[in-house]
Amino acid sequence: MSTQTSSQPLPPIALRPDDRARLEQIAQANISRNPETADYLAREIERARVLAPDEAGRDIVTMGSWVTFRDETSGRTRRVMLVYPEHADVSAGRISVLTPIGAALVGLSKGQSIAWTTPAGEERSLTILEVEADAAAAA
Repeated sequence: MSTQTSSQPLPPIALRPDDRARLEQIAQANISRNPETADYLAREIERARVLAPDEAGRDIVTMGSWVTFRDETSGRTRRVMLVYPEHADVSAGRISVLTPIGAALVGLSKGQSIAWTTPAGEERSLTILEVEADAAAAA
């Protein structure tokens, strides 16, 4: 996920303060092991609006959220939980924020779309269809 496509503007995103702090640490810790995705995640964190502590953000993709999205290239719909790397399990639908899809999902809201270029140079786009909070899973 080396670059954002230039044909579409970046949608506004938001993060909970605790998610932002931990995601910054993850991006920094992985810059040498996974530079493209860690850099992309760092850029997403930097541009995100930080939610006030009393903002619920129910329709915002946060850590531990179940997210249903449509891959605009294939038309395929997927339901995944966005998790920290140590909780990832693709077979159980738990996608790490330190993957191209995970970094693209974080902070988006229901109805938003985002586009990016994969490491292979393929342009991809996804649209958030539904967001369900699962606070216990984010820990």
